[in-house]
Amino acid sequence: MHQESMPEDASIPPLVTRTPRLSGDDPLEMRRRIRDYFLDTWTRYESLFECLNCDDAYLKKSISLRHPLIFYLGHTATFFVNKLMLTRLLNERVDEEFESVFAVGVDEMSWDDLDESNYNWPTVAQVMEYRNKVRNRVLGIIESAPLSLPINQESPWWAIVMGIEHERIHLETSSVLIRQQKIEWVSPHPDWARCEDFGPAPTNKLLPVEGGRVVLGKDADSDIYGWDNEYGSHEADVAGFEASQYLVSNQEFLEFVEAGGYQNEAYWSEEGWQWLDFSKREAPEFWRKGASEATGEWALRLMTEEVPMPWNWPVETNFLEAEAFCNWKAEQTGEPIRLPTEDEWYRLYDVADVQVRPDTPWNANLHLDHHASSCPVDRFKHGEFYDVIGNVWQWTQTPIYPFEGFEVHPIYDDFSVPTFDGKHNLMKGGSWISCGNETEPSSRYAFRRHFFQHAGFRYVSGELKRTAPTSLYETDELMSEYAEFHYGDSYFGVPNFPRALVELLAPYLEGRETRKALDLGCASGRASFELARYFDEVLGLDFSVRFIDQGVQIGRDGMLRYTLTDEGDLRLFKTRTLAELGLDKVRVPDFAQGDACNLKPNYRDFDLVFAANLIDRLYEPAKFLNDIHTRIQPGGLLMIASPYTWLEEHTPRDKWIGGFKKNGENVTTLDGLKAHLEPNFRLLDAPRQVPFVIRETSHKFQHSLSEMTVWEPHDD
Repeated sequence: MHQESMPEDASIPPLVTRTPRLSGDDPLEMRRRIRDYFLDTWTRYESLFECLNCDDAYLKKSISLRHPLIFYLGHTATFFVNKLMLTRLLNERVDEEFESVFAVGVDEMSWDDLDESNYNWPTVAQVMEYRNKVRNRVLGIIESAPLSLPINQESPWWAIVMGIEHERIHLETSSVLIRQQKIEWVSPHPDWARCEDFGPAPTNKLLPVEGGRVVLGKDADSDIYGWDNEYGSHEADVAGFEASQYLVSNQEFLEFVEAGGYQNEAYWSEEGWQWLDFSKREAPEFWRKGASEATGEWALRLMTEEVPMPWNWPVETNFLEAEAFCNWKAEQTGEPIRLPTEDEWYRLYDVADVQVRPDTPWNANLHLDHHASSCPVDRFKHGEFYDVIGNVWQWTQTPIYPFEGFEVHPIYDDFSVPTFDGKHNLMKGGSWISCGNETEPSSRYAFRRHFFQHAGFRYVSGELKRTAPTSLYETDELMSEYAEFHYGDSYFGVPNFPRALVELLAPYLEGRETRKALDLGCASGRASFELARYFDEVLGLDFSVRFIDQGVQIGRDGMLRYTLTDEGDLRLFKTRTLAELGLDKVRVPDFAQGDACNLKPNYRDFDLVFAANLIDRLYEPAKFLNDIHTRIQPGGLLMIASPYTWLEEHTPRDKWIGGFKKNGENVTTLDGLKAHLEPNFRLLDAPRQVPFVIRETSHKFQHSLSEMTVWEPHDD
């Protein structure tokens, strides 16, 4: 497992306080450990903002997609207050107005309000005064709040460590915004000294990486802090591949720039070319051409200054640029050059000699142990490779996705889930400023592909297989209700409805052919999977492509993710797997779109037609009932189940087969079924009442009864 790289606290203090272990039996020692970690992080974060030399640097945006830096100065303090309030370690707010202004807006998400006309930013002095109040409040909690050991995810103290790790993330992201701020608004700072080693870059080459199995996922009882996306489990067999010995250097990337790579659409994805057209970029974000006589033709913008281009440092790009370079490199070499997947990075980590000790600077440009900048790509060796960790983050092919067993943490339910959108790619290895959790090999951070971090890349050569399971959560209310109805929990002791129907049907299958079954109106597909326990082939058919997609997805990925309404705007996040339902060994059904009232000619010769909660949703149910015998083999079966909920929005009133009066007499749906089916079928048994529950919210459920009938075609 890729988890802890941290041995126990050492007697010699590290240069930057490491993530503390949260186990032990000495509360006083634990308070000290967390207090030191908090103060070191808090002080270091504020020292970063001392690089800003005027009010405009705080109040004017560095880039349009982010708030100005004054927001981030206040945001990390507000985060502490909000999370501590949730865990009841804090009983009253420090400043309600500030804790509204500084609450959200850190990423380009749909709920973020980045319209600056909505903000009247406070002064730097006011924010620093607020930060001091929060600092003292947190210190008071650390010193006096009740503490039970170990600290785990259920502990109120988890919120304190979460706040510290959150600020360490913003130490890095704020340093990028400072790097993107106007050069005249920032100044060098003694706490943030860059590397002085400039020179030519080594020649890069591909080295073999032996294939093997990677086993990922942080243990739930780990005593080192983790974010929710690190937990769960993922295993994969990684085929052998080749990887570049070094990170791609500025010098190596220059070849792509000079070859017209930024002008050639052939190297760019559609997304990349659209970004390039928007940005008008001709070189990486931090390159400066002809900046001055002192810096030469190319210069590099660092956090607080511009320097002559250090060709032996790693290039820093967004994902789209890295991908385009690989496409160009593949054309030049004739090899399948590309970015690695997350699994391949872990395989490289396994075979490399990465050694981390707590009491000395790490053998990597990481954790601020060496420089406040990148350094040469051939300085830190890990086996035959360099910079497997550290220097700059490394982009991967893999969009971030949740591991099997993923659960959100209740006090930060929007940390990971909004990034499971296929638009945020994972970065691995950390950069020179990555601290705390970011340096753990188990960490999983992802950014939008057009965003910039202190991120570069190494390339690999090898066949690209699938990069990641589907990561999207179904958020549509109806679709999520059906996902839960088919694959989710049982409520009020009522068994899962699709499974219950198939189990009631099973005795009728004894002694009959079980080659082909048709699940008509399959919706999300659970009954199709249950029928696959008995039939050689199962076809799930539904009019709605959206429903079919759920069956296809869980069959393809072995899992389905969806959100459920808790109450109001609150959401719960759920994952269901075929394995936990006992369906991982059955043959995956086929799914297709179809109209039950107008089936294709080739849909015939079935040993079973299974129609659950369908008949009262058809626009012409009589046509379906009159024709369905032509689709069933002699000796086959027809199963119909329905709550007989006739609605004109689904079926015109004159097309109902029951639920009305005729000549003053009641006509039930069962009467209608018999009228249309008995010319071709015989009813095998009396109808059965099968209950089902549909969950709408945590406090609202529909409890209904479906009537099940089983029919056999006449012999003639």
